[in-house]
Amino acid sequence: MAALDEIHRDWTALGDSDPLWAVLTDRGKRNGGWDEAEFLATGAAEIDGTAAWLAELGVTVQRGRALDFGCGAGRLSTALTAHFDEVVGVDISEPMLAAARRLDRTGRVRYVHNTAADLTCLEEGSFDLVYTNLVLQHMPPAPTRNYLRELVRVARPGGALVIGIPDRTLPTAVGVLSRIVPHAVIRFVQRTLLGFPAAMRMHTMPGAEARSLARACGARLVASEVYEDNPHWRHMRHVIVKEPEAEAEAEAA
Repeated sequence: MAALDEIHRDWTALGDSDPLWAVLTDRGKRNGGWDEAEFLATGAAEIDGTAAWLAELGVTVQRGRALDFGCGAGRLSTALTAHFDEVVGVDISEPMLAAARRLDRTGRVRYVHNTAADLTCLEEGSFDLVYTNLVLQHMPPAPTRNYLRELVRVARPGGALVIGIPDRTLPTAVGVLSRIVPHAVIRFVQRTLLGFPAAMRMHTMPGAEARSLARACGARLVASEVYEDNPHWRHMRHVIVKEPEAEAEAEAA
C-alpha cells in the first residue's frame, strides 16, 4: 500500500532524526530538547489517568497483557508496565523502536516492528487492554479503519480498547487548510518551510464512524471524551469494550 510505504519512510526518518519530539511535538523540545525522564513521566501520567477513567466508567480490565499500538519511543509502553504483567509495543519505525528499547528501564516490554497493513504478527484475542493514542491520525482513512478492525480482533473477549484520534478539525487556518489542501502541498510546507525531518499526516475520524466500526467488529463504544488541548483538531479518546464471546454469538444469531 503506497500510503503505508510513505508513512514507513517518514517515521523512519523522524525516528532517526528526533524521535522524542516526533512523538510529542512541543515547539520548545525540537532537536533533542526532551529530557528523557520528563518524556517518560508524561506517559506515566497519561496511563495512570486512563486507568482512573476506566475505573470511573466501571470498565474492569484484567492485568495480564497490554498492547501499545504505534508505540513510537515507548513513552506509553513503559508506563503500561506499572499496570500489566506483559506489554507489547508495535511500531512501523525501527529507529523509533530502537529509542524505545534504549529508554525501557523495566525490561518487561516486547517491541515488535510491523510494516504490514494488518496485525497478523499478533494473536487473536490475546490482549486485556489495547491502547493507541496520537497514532491513527497520521494514517489515511482506509488503513485506519483496517487497523481498528485488527485492534478489536487482538483484544480478548471482554477486554477494552482505548482509541485516541481527532474527530474533526477546528475552524482555525491550520485546521481548515489541513482539510482542503492537497497532501503533497502539506508535505512541502512541513519539510521546506517548517523544517520537519519528514512530513506528518493529519486525519480525522468522526465518533459515529468509530462507533459503527466497533459494532461491526463485535464491540461497543461505551464512552468518549475530548482529550488534549489542541487549537486545530478536536482530539477524542474512545473506550471500546469487546463483547464476551457468548454475547457476540447471541447477537450474531
